[in-house]
Amino acid sequence: MTGTLAGALEARQIPAYGGTLETSVEGDIEERDRVLLLTRIRIRYTLKVPRGKREEAERALGVHESRCPVSQSVQRGIQVEYSADITEV
Repeated sequence: MTGTLAGALEARQIPAYGGTLETSVEGDIEERDRVLLLTRIRIRYTLKVPRGKREEAERALGVHESRCPVSQSVQRGIQVEYSADITEV
């Protein structure tokens, strides 16, 4: 998802590399029928965007998950959640 978000940001002339986009990820593993399954993924983005670009960054966040092939694939069995802290610099 980070790569898809980076592409959406770059398309809006918002730099996504060089420390401006950071991602942390946590997952939950649960036992079901004696099998360990990854059941939930939580993604936390930290974005530093140029002043005046916050609205565009929020739009990129709003569409990136639906355009990410990995997210769309795993959502069939794994709950994916994301959030973001956006700072204008």
